[in-house]
Amino acid sequence: SGGGAQMAPFGMGVVPSVLSEGAHEEKGETAQMSNFIGAIAVTDLVKTTLGPKGMDKILQSQSGSIMVTNDGATILRSLLIDNPAAKVLIEISKTQDDEIGDGTTSVCCFAGELLREAEKLLLLHLHPQTVVSGYRKAARAALAKLEALAVDHKSDREKFRAELVKLACTTLSSKVLAQSKQQFAELAVDAVLRLEGSTNLDLVQIIKLPGGSMRDSWLEPGFLLQKKLGVGQPKVMKDAKILVANTAMDTDKVKIYGARVRVDSLTRVAEIEKAEQAKMLAKCERIAAHGCNVFVNRQLIYNRPEQFFSSKGIMAIEHADFDGVERLALVTGTSIVSTFDDPGSVELGRCDKIEEIMIGEQTVLRFSGCSAGAACSVVLRGANSQLLDEAERSLHDALCVLSQTAAVESRMVLGAGCAELAMASAVDEAAAQEQGKIALAMDAFARALRALPGIIADNAGLDAAELVGTLKAHHARGEHHMGLDIEKGVVGDVQALGITESFKLKYAMVNSAVEAAEMVIRVDDVIKAAPRKREDPYGRH
Repeated sequence: SGGGAQMAPFGMGVVPSVLSEGAHEEKGETAQMSNFIGAIAVTDLVKTTLGPKGMDKILQSQSGSIMVTNDGATILRSLLIDNPAAKVLIEISKTQDDEIGDGTTSVCCFAGELLREAEKLLLLHLHPQTVVSGYRKAARAALAKLEALAVDHKSDREKFRAELVKLACTTLSSKVLAQSKQQFAELAVDAVLRLEGSTNLDLVQIIKLPGGSMRDSWLEPGFLLQKKLGVGQPKVMKDAKILVANTAMDTDKVKIYGARVRVDSLTRVAEIEKAEQAKMLAKCERIAAHGCNVFVNRQLIYNRPEQFFSSKGIMAIEHADFDGVERLALVTGTSIVSTFDDPGSVELGRCDKIEEIMIGEQTVLRFSGCSAGAACSVVLRGANSQLLDEAERSLHDALCVLSQTAAVESRMVLGAGCAELAMASAVDEAAAQEQGKIALAMDAFARALRALPGIIADNAGLDAAELVGTLKAHHARGEHHMGLDIEKGVVGDVQALGITESFKLKYAMVNSAVEAAEMVIRVDDVIKAAPRKREDPYGRH
């Protein structure tokens, strides 16, 4: 019995815990399983939103406001999750959203599928490090194949535009805008091509106005400011010279806060007021000296200065919100001014015409023919605010992908599960050359890649196993243009269907999913700190 006692110094096989009270530890397989289960649960949650037949989710916050969305990153961002591995998936989908803007659901699904396969491998007693190195090798083979398949149309403008429209259609096909995707694709491409190589999407202003239907949305070249003009001001201004300012124009009355002014008679108060008015008018004179005929201020303009501007024939616009002022300055090529002592140093903004127009119920100011031609406003119409929010998210995804493709990385690959299957067939070939257990991990990687088109087919209610099996055979013969035709529910030629995706999107998807899966696979121990003790504010026990 002595030997047994030496093994466990405390007898009875008790393991001393070094953690503080209330802290919680999971070791070995328990930790791995809980990680895998958490990550796979998150994947199963978002995978129904993947593809053109994907469904939407309603997210209700604690305050009761609801959001209807199909965007993977938006859904995951709103989840409150305790599982550490699930948090890793949420992070990669956020990264994908910031980096490319679309593909947020696919990256989460792919990482989840990789973990699902890894779980089976670990049950076969492969070492996690073996699985990781197999995944790495497979990813290299897959990305090499992806590079080989990518095509670039940047040189031919007409062709490039047509390809961009196809790309936008692919992005929008799984979103709420799918019904009129051709119109929105054209709209998004126009907006991005106006940017001419800049990826600054601030120049594209999205205005959401409830009413009408989604088909009534349009692209307004120039700039729309959601403001009304003041009283008695010129309604139309041609050849405008614009001064954008952020300054107080409201000292009509005595405003000496926190100070007491003692005067011996009322006439003195009148003198103070007069002095203030004189000061105000002097400021207005200085502003007029800039030679501008439109003055846009971020703050209030009181009646007196406004009247002064009207008499000078200057159009004064007050309370243009911060966003509006910033954008307006960008669009008209001026800067925001706060002091008016040096008219020479201020570059006035220019645009051909400013007029007041009505959209639905709302009056807006339209600035047309701006000097920075890159800018435009997209006016979205729709039945309710949730729909408009979702339309804005979808359009934003499309704009992100397009601007990245137009400015940074112009290569494209075929969509509709075609790129995934081509990569999987390349991984199969590479795995056939490998000896030992790494080949098992590489096969698992290929299976995970093939699971993505499978999910898309499942969401459309098609026989996924049948379709993916057929496609696998096509790709093994080197027919790398075959993919899913979801509308007809068969295998089709993706080139003829015109479904293209951005190369950068796919590349980032594979890369980040592999790295995230690697991170989760290598974990063998989860230690959670003790939860904070809640103190009773009333001192009761």
